[in-house]
Amino acid sequence: DIFKEETIEQLLKHFNVLLNNVINKNKKKLGLIPVLDAAEKQFLTTGLNNNYLEFDTQTTLVSWFEQQVQLTPDLPAVQFENNVLTYSELNQKANQLAHYLQSNGVKTESLVALCLERSLEMSIGIWGILKAGAAYVPIDPEYPADRIDFMLEDTQTQWVLCNSASKPKLPNTGSYNIIDLESDWSAIANQTTTNLNVKLSPSNLAYVIYTSGSTGKPKGAMKEHAGIVNRLKWAQDYFKLTQNDVVLQKTTFCFDVSVWELIWPVLVGAKIVFAKPEGQKDNDYLSEIIESAGVTMLHFVPSMLAAFLPDADAHQLSSLKKVLCSGEALKLSHVEAFKEKLPQTELHNLYGPTEAAIDVTCWTMPSGNEKIDRVPIGKPVSNTLIYILDDNQNLLPFGGI
Repeated sequence: DIFKEETIEQLLKHFNVLLNNVINKNKKKLGLIPVLDAAEKQFLTTGLNNNYLEFDTQTTLVSWFEQQVQLTPDLPAVQFENNVLTYSELNQKANQLAHYLQSNGVKTESLVALCLERSLEMSIGIWGILKAGAAYVPIDPEYPADRIDFMLEDTQTQWVLCNSASKPKLPNTGSYNIIDLESDWSAIANQTTTNLNVKLSPSNLAYVIYTSGSTGKPKGAMKEHAGIVNRLKWAQDYFKLTQNDVVLQKTTFCFDVSVWELIWPVLVGAKIVFAKPEGQKDNDYLSEIIESAGVTMLHFVPSMLAAFLPDADAHQLSSLKKVLCSGEALKLSHVEAFKEKLPQTELHNLYGPTEAAIDVTCWTMPSGNEKIDRVPIGKPVSNTLIYILDDNQNLLPFGGI
């Protein structure tokens, strides 16, 4: 009455393996005795993790972006309200900033803090830092003063990019150089617009994002180009963004989901539309911008999705092709509500800690009327191995997950 027939058969199989191991290795602690036979262990270690994706392992975010700029120089890359930058314009402004940063002492693997609200300057700042060979450290201007102070001190950064709105949020004391992307832009604009000749390796740092600090002081997760390139190569292979796609950037850039929102679209010819600051909290505004900008992809934390769906007008959301969820457990009730409201839109559940390159697993909601009874975290992304272990580091049988 409780288990499916195949589950019962699997339990019997595991019990048989356990009994045989008890007989043959009776001096071993019970918790160390495996219950998997060779075939099942092979399936768990290599069968489920058979997800190799080949790509140029010398690719960095910068080389990938510059290649795309050559392909689509005149396409819109980023938009904030009525202001738009083409791929060529974004690249040129980022180059000017990168040259300026280098003239101010920024080198490969330098940590450069970025304290800004969502804006075109945020995109210019990120690419300018990366093109200078450095890694960006996002700092939310709305953070408490002591957290901002801690992050600046912990990174020992010598440079902070800001604008007139965020500049007052920075501590008055500090040995770092403040670069205001508004008041200092006239000096930045004197720099050349050409690409830099920086020897950037996939093993160089790309960003440092601080965790929430729920178990103590926040810690900075340091991610290299190789990890995020692999994650974004998988994403492009799996989701296939095109030049017709519009991605809404609404996640705080201190949350690792923002990395794919801010970087992936402009690596493949798509367009990023920035939601206004605090706009992610206004359901009516979100519906309006999805409709007016023709947004095709966006991200929701599951609890925010649950709050958004009840009053959402499906007609306003007709452009949506894909919704990605992560950050919390996606519940069955969320999936059911989504299918009812947006039956033609794909829903994807992703999972991964900040210490990984954003996500490590993905599950896609079945299309049509297929019945589901649970929402798993899915299968591993490309070139990523997932093992579920018990306290004794034994592989768990997949029937017990």
